[in-house]
Amino acid sequence: MGSAVALRSDYTAVDVRRLAKGSKDANQSRRLLALAAVIDGMSRSDAAGIGGMDRHTLRDWVHRFNT
Repeated sequence: MGSAVALRSDYTAVDVRRLAKGSKDANQSRRLLALAAVIDGMSRSDAAGIGGMDRHTLRDWVHRFNT
């Protein structure tokens, strides 16, 4: 089993939710809300469910967000 991908620490969950609220793209908002849930300590599987994706897709979005 692989290790968890670390999420960047210069954004808080509140910051990410603010970005989600300001987004005009519903898919981007769902992804950002899933990332905020991870920052809040939710399991990646549960957070992926919030974003309507699987855990592996969430991992891919964590990589993109970190970049």
